[in-house]
Amino acid sequence: MKDTRVAESPKTVPADPRGVLTGRHFMDGDHALAEGALAAGCRFFAGYPITPSTETAERFAERCPEVGGLFIQMEDEIASITANVGAVWGGQKVMTVTSGPGFSLMMETFGLACMMETPMVVADVQRTGPSTGLPTLTAQQDMMQVRWGSHGDYRIIALVPDSPQECFDLTIEAFNLAEIYRVPVFIMTDETVGHMHEKVVIPPAEDIRIVERNWYMGPKEDYRPYDFNGRTAAPMVKAGDGYRFHTTGLTHDERGYPALTPDMNKQVVTHLIEKIESNADKIIRTEEDGIQGADVVVVSYGISSRIAIRAIQQARNAGIKVGMLRLITVWPFCETKIRNLARNVKAIVVPELNYGQVVLEIERCAAGQCRVISVNSCGGAVHDPEEILAAIKEGANQ
Repeated sequence: MKDTRVAESPKTVPADPRGVLTGRHFMDGDHALAEGALAAGCRFFAGYPITPSTETAERFAERCPEVGGLFIQMEDEIASITANVGAVWGGQKVMTVTSGPGFSLMMETFGLACMMETPMVVADVQRTGPSTGLPTLTAQQDMMQVRWGSHGDYRIIALVPDSPQECFDLTIEAFNLAEIYRVPVFIMTDETVGHMHEKVVIPPAEDIRIVERNWYMGPKEDYRPYDFNGRTAAPMVKAGDGYRFHTTGLTHDERGYPALTPDMNKQVVTHLIEKIESNADKIIRTEEDGIQGADVVVVSYGISSRIAIRAIQQARNAGIKVGMLRLITVWPFCETKIRNLARNVKAIVVPELNYGQVVLEIERCAAGQCRVISVNSCGGAVHDPEEILAAIKEGANQ
């Protein structure tokens, strides 16, 4: 008898043409997030307006009646994220978007979504903080919060676009990853990319591959909403379709019922971690250029990668052997790649619009094999390429 509890491989289908605005567009990153969600099959969006992410919610609200979707403006971000969790268990693909203070308000429910293994997508259009900070100005200050912001041990996936085109493309990828691993997936963009207008090419629906939800197909009486094997996620069902199951934020057994023992907690938490870490090589995406033979490599992500290009070009013109490694997936982190890189270069330069966050992970993985130079900024404005160039020269001349 076929085991219906574990999917053999993700089932993909062409995108629903109703959600795909095929063509060439001049579009900002916030609007591209919404279009990516619609193309990925998202038909439910509960959100609350907050600068600089509001345009995503506005776009989805405008477009969702055309595709049979539902947009709800909630009373706050806590209500928004919990409504999305509920909609997933009702059978929907869901998304919400927020920034800074709203992201903080959602943190407790992110932990609930991880414990319940709830596939969903959340975009954080980062702005300068802390607290209310500078709502209209750019930053990359939430990169550690997305990984560690909720309490307890768990794992998430976080993608970082550097353009409106990638806002569209990575939103589709985020939905696919969420379905494969039954995990919240985050798109960590920023105000600059969110409000940057560039060409966005949306392909025909038949060229977009969408991962369908892994629906359980066996006898109703045998259904279990969880399977703690550490490699894959159990199939799901829709609440209200006659399946008897329970789900909770408490430590639970495979039926979803509370099982409050240390042994059960170890089994659950190990599964939450291993289903991501054991598949990290399949999840992690990076872009690299000129790394082989480089003395210095600039490791960056998001808008900082766009700024670093100018500095890298200038350094190469000056005869410095410098490479570029762009992090597209920040969590899970590309530990092996950084360790191998650190063995072969003099220095790694890390520009970030914060006072040093992802650079800490790079320092950990480099483990003293090379120098790690942080080019940090408190945010509000992007780097001057000359700052990055100066760090490259410093690393090359040591």
